[in-house]
Amino acid sequence: EVSMVGFEPMVCRPVPGLLEPSEGEVFWLDPELDHEVVWDQSLCRENEGGLEAKELMLLSHKGPLNQAQTDKLLSILSRDPKIVLHCGLSPQRLPDLVENNPVLAIESLLLLMPSSSMPLYLDALVAMPMSLHSMEVVNRLTTSVELPTEFVHRYISNCLTSCEGLKDKYMQNRLVRLVCVFLQSLIRNKIISPQKHRDLLIEVQAFCIEFSRIREAAGLFRLLKTLE
Repeated sequence: EVSMVGFEPMVCRPVPGLLEPSEGEVFWLDPELDHEVVWDQSLCRENEGGLEAKELMLLSHKGPLNQAQTDKLLSILSRDPKIVLHCGLSPQRLPDLVENNPVLAIESLLLLMPSSSMPLYLDALVAMPMSLHSMEVVNRLTTSVELPTEFVHRYISNCLTSCEGLKDKYMQNRLVRLVCVFLQSLIRNKIISPQKHRDLLIEVQAFCIEFSRIREAAGLFRLLKTLE
């Protein structure tokens, strides 16, 4: 094996010439920086709306809001409907909202309709004690969106059972009247129909016979007969 051991011949290369710099190339060596602070006026504006909505929603669980507070919360929700998912309204707290602020409950539930958690809120409506406000909320929902047939059946069955289980005759008569008016509204608006709710209408008919002494129950019974 032959090796030149460092005695290789030198190869002559020309020295590279210098490139004359232009004025624009050396700008970065002495830049003129503007150190004035510019404040973003929109910074955290959306977060402020979310915090205000959360505070008002928490208040709505404890008692009725005044008109100004209700309008303010509805305005925030209308601007950004997604806030309803993060403002503290859970299925467990829905009954308190329904009883204290039914109008707010209706609008919140309508915004929650596309949510995957909506069945949990419907279950909470079924499970809560029957009241005028809960029937008002359900009645408004049924006229605004199409609710699952199973939910309508379960809710009405719960109303019928609640009336039948009352021991106080005065309260029983009062709630029977409310339920009958509520059911008449659902039938007239075609929310309940013989095609979709045959078994339910059989339950309602038996309910009307049981409370036939009450005028509204008798009127509901006559209305049911017109559907046959």
